[in-house]
Amino acid sequence: MSLTLLIVQTLNGLQLGVLLFLIAAGLTLVFGVMDFINLAHGVQYMLGAYLAVMFYGLTGNFLFALVLALGAALVFGLILEFAVFRHLYDRDHLDQVIATFGIIIFLNQGVKLLWGASPLSLPMPEIFSGSVVLMPGILYPVWRLVIIGSGLAVALILYLLVGHTRVGMLVRAGATNAPMVSALGVNIRRLFMIVFGFGTMLAGFAGIMIAPILSVEPGMGDTILILAFVVIVIGGIGSIRGAFLAALIIGLVDTLGRSFAVDILRLFMAPSPARTVGPAIASMLIYLLMAVVLYLRPAGLFPAKGRA
Repeated sequence: MSLTLLIVQTLNGLQLGVLLFLIAAGLTLVFGVMDFINLAHGVQYMLGAYLAVMFYGLTGNFLFALVLALGAALVFGLILEFAVFRHLYDRDHLDQVIATFGIIIFLNQGVKLLWGASPLSLPMPEIFSGSVVLMPGILYPVWRLVIIGSGLAVALILYLLVGHTRVGMLVRAGATNAPMVSALGVNIRRLFMIVFGFGTMLAGFAGIMIAPILSVEPGMGDTILILAFVVIVIGGIGSIRGAFLAALIIGLVDTLGRSFAVDILRLFMAPSPARTVGPAIASMLIYLLMAVVLYLRPAGLFPAKGRA
């Protein structure tokens, strides 16, 4: 373990954390406001990446591809909400899980038909393609810093929107007591459409930002969806602040655990068993963390008011 590696992996953990936040923010609002379990949220992350690849192929410009893909992800999410999801709001959670799981299968097969099963790639903007010197001897990719910066900017915008606007006030009230908000004359379905569309766009944005450094392929949203659910469980359902802090915690725990678990175990055991046990423990760390949090604070670390 070296200081250089620790700094680099800490930044990688922050980058994973803000990516998880972009996905979990919309998911926790949808779950918190309408008590709706949307397993298809991960495929909207995947679609954001595919749409960016498609629009980059048409325009040859990353910025145009980003804007067009965000707009298309928003429109597609609203169409899904209008055509499918709003018919599931009054159904129980099992029906919602089965229906949205069907959408996952349908859309994963759909992208295979449209773009093929082979992984695709999105070129990185040339201006962000290099590395920057953080400290003497420490180079770090500029694009990963862009992801961290954009995620923090989105978190600030969400903080202002949710905490200091009328729409945000209604969203917070809906997350606390949706029937009461509806009884006061607020169209909770329209509010949910706004929240759902915004959440879809955030998931698509996460897919677009990660596309230049990961392969764009069918099923890429399935794994990240599991982590997003862990984020909202640890952070507290319906809490943007909880989603943000939990995403950073999970990003750091997962990344640092995978990097240094073997080195830490070597302090207590022989090198050979440490190399065997370390990766297994590292892959379970975030789920162990979730189990501990659920035991100590069943409503999450930072639950929305009224849910603690």
